[in-house]
Amino acid sequence: MMTDPISDMLTRLRNAVAMRKEDLRVPSSKLKIPLLQVLKNEGFIEDFEVVRDRAAPPVLRIRLRYLGKREPAILGLRRVSKPGLRIYARRNDLRRAYRGLGLAIISTPKGIMTSQDAWKQGLGGEVLCYVW
Repeated sequence: MMTDPISDMLTRLRNAVAMRKEDLRVPSSKLKIPLLQVLKNEGFIEDFEVVRDRAAPPVLRIRLRYLGKREPAILGLRRVSKPGLRIYARRNDLRRAYRGLGLAIISTPKGIMTSQDAWKQGLGGEVLCYVW
């Protein structure tokens, strides 16, 4: 049984990028889809889709993005808030990862968004991860 599906997905992404894979598959969930949508909108992944099979549960197929000569768009991922230790931030405490070179992904009452979007809307929330 998996206790932290977000951490599992981030680890699979990190491993696939390290191996220069074209795409990868992860188990689907309601929280992963908007998180992947943020990564797609910010240019860290090419695309994703939900693959449904009658015999198996739904799976997310993620196409990774590379720049130039197979240079990955994702240089690093770090899980911040974990099931055993939730990390929350107010609007004034939100910051970008790695001095503006990356971004923080926040779960707010209005959905999952980047820390910059949450700051503009005056929202705080749970800091899910940093991506750079």
